[in-house]
Amino acid sequence: MLDKQPGSRRSKSVIGDCDDAALVAAVATGDREALGALYDLHAPMLLGLGKRMLGSQAAAEDLLHDVFLETWHHATEYSPARGAVRAWLIVRTRCRALDRLGRSTRDARVAERVIAESGDPATAPRSATDLDGARVRRLARGLPAELQTVLDLAYFEGLSSREIAARLDLAVGTVKSRMARALGTLRDALVQARDTQT
Repeated sequence: MLDKQPGSRRSKSVIGDCDDAALVAAVATGDREALGALYDLHAPMLLGLGKRMLGSQAAAEDLLHDVFLETWHHATEYSPARGAVRAWLIVRTRCRALDRLGRSTRDARVAERVIAESGDPATAPRSATDLDGARVRRLARGLPAELQTVLDLAYFEGLSSREIAARLDLAVGTVKSRMARALGTLRDALVQARDTQT
């Protein structure tokens, strides 16, 4: 599916002059050369991101293949109004990488961040695995919807504050404020739960 002919005159003369959004639009019509051009433009950066997240060149290459396969099948879902193609591809890459890392790893990262945000070393566990991932998930599900949404997008989809703001059509400051409230609420609940156990 991702095999392409680098020497193709059409890919150099026609597709080479297209912007990213036009390439995705062409991919949505079944244009394999457009997919190849999109791959050539963004694969190095996405491969680097995948390697940083997964820690392995081979895993990152598999991830990259999956991301472009998904791009091929879901190109019609892209909307320029929601952001740049580069950001769209980064989000897909991060989501797939996080899926590969597994829910337990994501829960551990949320827990680590919640404790780190508390600023109280005395309450910090020796490792994130000391925290009950199921408890973190349960507490997160009890948050108000607007707080739960930013937490999910940040930690379970890997989006930055700017990407969340673009996705939800909010100011970046609003996203950061909601994230601080979400983390504060989780932190307080975890500390309280730990105190009742001691």
